[in-house]
Amino acid sequence: MASTRDLRRRIKSVTGTSKITKAMQMVASSKMRRAQQAALAGRPYAQLMVSILADLGGDLTDLTHPLLEKREVRKTAVLVITSDKGLCGGLNANLLREVAKLDVASTVFICAGRKGAQFVGRTKRNLAADFSYSDSPTFAEARTISKFIQDMFTQGEVDEVRVMYNRFVNTISQVPESLRLLPLSNVDRVKAGVGNDGEPLAHNSVEQDFLFEPDASHVLGAMLPHFVNFAIYQLLLDAKASEQSARMVAMKNATDNAKQIIKDLTLDYNKMRQANITNELLEITTAQMALG
Repeated sequence: MASTRDLRRRIKSVTGTSKITKAMQMVASSKMRRAQQAALAGRPYAQLMVSILADLGGDLTDLTHPLLEKREVRKTAVLVITSDKGLCGGLNANLLREVAKLDVASTVFICAGRKGAQFVGRTKRNLAADFSYSDSPTFAEARTISKFIQDMFTQGEVDEVRVMYNRFVNTISQVPESLRLLPLSNVDRVKAGVGNDGEPLAHNSVEQDFLFEPDASHVLGAMLPHFVNFAIYQLLLDAKASEQSARMVAMKNATDNAKQIIKDLTLDYNKMRQANITNELLEITTAQMALG
């Protein structure tokens, strides 16, 4: 049975831990708000781009472009977007559990985030590249990843490119999701993000009359690489918003659990201290009675 000294030490230790988790919760909460705002701010632009591309592609059924080329899928590249750090609950574990189901022989992995790269290396899968991105992802970081992916696809190293990431729904809900990025066979169905209700962005059904200069085929050819760049950028923002939200919730739960442990330990300490005082009083009373 633990002594009062042991209980005091445990209370002090758990109190120190709760202060750390509380501080991490506050930091994650601040970062979470910025990450969520950034992720939501890019979605109207992504939706407009999807709409324009759909209008362009609808009239160009015979358009040929390297990013639109369909091939028999023999080799697939998968971009896995995870966090660099842990302490965010089951966010990475849930996503990597889905990654583990992919066929090892026909899949090559591109990782954005240290946790994904560590998993791929630990499970001895084929890692083609490992990228890092900041707490506030930039378009330049997304463009670097996008260029590597587009080069792999256009040079015929892979026949399909997919992305696996945690889709941000709200503060307490992040969903592991897999989507096809290349080839861009149906530009009106490619997701460069999701709406506030969690549904994928869709082509605007309102008919609009666009005029393109020099012509629609040139505009579409120039926009497709930029569309892929922005799609990856939006997915990085979603993944970062998911990470910060999951970390804030995990740290809040850890802080609440620590407070409950402190409460239980304090109760045990007070019970033990009261029992010791009672025993001392009984010993004094017994001694006085023995002396007469």
